[in-house]
Amino acid sequence: MMVPEIGHFALVLAFAIAICQSVFPLYGYFTDQRGFVATAKPLALLQGLALLVSFIVLTYGFLAHDFTVKYVADNSNLDLPWYFRMSAVWGAHEGSLLLWAMILAFWGVAVALFSQGIPQKMSSLVLAVMGMIAVGFLAFMLFTSNPFVRILPFAPPNGADLNPLLQDPGLIFHPPMLYMGYVGLSVAFAFAIASLISGELDAKWARWSRPWTTVAWAFLTLGIALGSWWAYYELGWGGWWFWDPVENASLIPWLVATALMHSLAVSEKRGLFRSWTLLLAIAGFSLSLLGTFLVRSGVLTSVHAFANDPERGVFILGFLVVVIGGSLTLYALRAGVVSKPGQFDWISRESFLLFNNLVLTVMAVSVLLGTLYPLLVDTLGGGKVSVGPPFFNAVFVPMTAILVSGMVFGPLSMWRKSDDPKLFRPLIVTLIVSVLAGIAWPVIYDGEFAIATAIGTALAAWLTIGTLIDVVRKSSIYGGFRAALGRVERGTVGMWLAHIGVAVAIFGVAVLENHTEHRDLRMGVGDTQMLGPYDVRLVDLQVVEGPNYVADRAIFEVYQGETLYKRVMPEKRRYNASGMVMTEASIDTGFTRDVYIAMGEPLGGGDWAVRLSIKPFVNWIWAGAFLMGLGGFVAITDKRYRRREVDETTTDSAKKPTAEALA
Repeated sequence: MMVPEIGHFALVLAFAIAICQSVFPLYGYFTDQRGFVATAKPLALLQGLALLVSFIVLTYGFLAHDFTVKYVADNSNLDLPWYFRMSAVWGAHEGSLLLWAMILAFWGVAVALFSQGIPQKMSSLVLAVMGMIAVGFLAFMLFTSNPFVRILPFAPPNGADLNPLLQDPGLIFHPPMLYMGYVGLSVAFAFAIASLISGELDAKWARWSRPWTTVAWAFLTLGIALGSWWAYYELGWGGWWFWDPVENASLIPWLVATALMHSLAVSEKRGLFRSWTLLLAIAGFSLSLLGTFLVRSGVLTSVHAFANDPERGVFILGFLVVVIGGSLTLYALRAGVVSKPGQFDWISRESFLLFNNLVLTVMAVSVLLGTLYPLLVDTLGGGKVSVGPPFFNAVFVPMTAILVSGMVFGPLSMWRKSDDPKLFRPLIVTLIVSVLAGIAWPVIYDGEFAIATAIGTALAAWLTIGTLIDVVRKSSIYGGFRAALGRVERGTVGMWLAHIGVAVAIFGVAVLENHTEHRDLRMGVGDTQMLGPYDVRLVDLQVVEGPNYVADRAIFEVYQGETLYKRVMPEKRRYNASGMVMTEASIDTGFTRDVYIAMGEPLGGGDWAVRLSIKPFVNWIWAGAFLMGLGGFVAITDKRYRRREVDETTTDSAKKPTAEALA
């Protein structure tokens, strides 16, 4: 069958279209030929169609067990369930790159279809820059990572196996969601580069770029949260964040994208922070490329890493150098028109947003240095060193506390100048209340005082109360909360949701990290162990067969007093094709805690090593992330982003204490 060749041809066609998309609109822009400028949108649509065809063909290869395709044979077999064959399409290096390229093309399609309010010349420049990015990644695939390479004439009768770590529903959704965020930052990058090329660096480009940045940030937030959740229940150790280098590779651009969103707000409202905004847009996408390099170059050892091929790493590193070098060169050439002096007081919304941008940038740089330091030391011949959670926690936790203070004061402040002491008086009172609540909570919850829990609780309470004060204050301008529901800007509502989400996540982390109860035990059938308020009894051991594995299953009964509360069944799976052994934890999820049970190794005599844990408020971490992502999606529905022209009076409106000026 020639079906794989169709996919390969579509990939080559997409590469050719991407080259045209990179060249024609730029040529039309610089020669003022509208015909060439107008090619940007149809070329973006054609590239998206070609990559969709290529992706569908590769998916068909997995569903049809086409083991003549090397990538299919290496990552699937006859026993693999169909839904995991679907996720196997992006479960390894070549297929995940195809997903990356297809999502990039779909972002280009979205810009082409939903940019009616943007002048044609600007949208064509944006699409041309996205075409250049596509050229780099499609060349990478075609020359080093082609997913359609054949094994002929002797194809194997059965394939190998998808990595058992990836045979999980979480991995069906996590990579696409994460890539939507990673790749979505290319749109903000493309707008920044297009603005530098055109010299149009007023408030309009910030308005055009802002919704694209926000939706990419929302996807990235949810993608990181899904990855954290997957690691929690799938890896068997019960952790939600390990400061793994590849975890950090997604966190770093998220921090920069968060700063970029706030910087865009100032650039749009006040025409300030242009240099900040441009550099953050360049840095956000560059760091997503750096994350791709770290995952695929083989320089890191991680359960998340896809490939171990230095040659591929050199290609991506070269691409990264071109992107960063070219972008910063263009920025330097336009430096004279980028910066614009502006007036604002030390106590103003601009100051608080600048403060938070500085904090977020320092956090991102700290995580980046901690991640790359072992690589640099090893490269310079200093041997193997490791930078673990103690370093990151020592830097990240205090910076988060500083960040929260800016998040509390910023929304209540005015543009340009906030000289009315009444604005911040409620926050001082609520800070005292929050500190008292923080001191009391660990004693109420656990009977003992814990300083880390107290600090986390106080910060979460202060941010929550500060956000609610902002809700009440802005609602009162419209005559009450009910009247305000339909009149407050969606961007403001999205900010409230995101800030509440941050508070919920901080509280969950603080309690979880300081009040988790672990017990690593030896247990056999009939043994009972105490775990907090529960008695956990191992009642049976079974051998069960799955579709492509055999598992030892333990049946535990969890009693609260004399009452059977829950039955949980963790497993130790041995996959038939690869022989790999995987731990499948069993979790009783609750609103305020998880009971987490995982099997270790057999110890002889029918006994097993068992980990019993109570994880207090762990789900609040992901609930907070969900609220953050929801806030981003609510914000992009703001009608201000659908205006065709920027209202130039927005900067003057900041002088008046209206709802629009406060938003």
